[in-house]
Amino acid sequence: MSILKAVINAFRKTPDTVKYPYGPLVIPKGFRGAIVIDTEKCSGCGLCVRDCPAAGLELIKESRQDYQLIHYPARCAYCGQCEDSCARGAISHSNDLVEPTYDSDEWVVVLKHQSGD
Repeated sequence: MSILKAVINAFRKTPDTVKYPYGPLVIPKGFRGAIVIDTEKCSGCGLCVRDCPAAGLELIKESRQDYQLIHYPARCAYCGQCEDSCARGAISHSNDLVEPTYDSDEWVVVLKHQSGD
């Protein structure tokens, strides 16, 4: 009999979940969303790449002045380790949600392309 009461009460109560997409999405303080880079501060040192536990970043260096910092959103755990590792404060997380995609070209994001030319 107590199970029946619990089921009836469950139908009477309002849901405990968020109302999104039928209401506004409230993002909690400290949410780590999409990765943002300040290209002026990034020196291509590779500390963020070295410390990334999910292999979500890659640094391709052709020389000291020629490099690409690549982000793989599908691999990224959004843990914040890259932000903590960056000595110059060049990499950070925004409060923006990462958009889902079915296009494999969008799974690779070039955060910075530095050319020494």
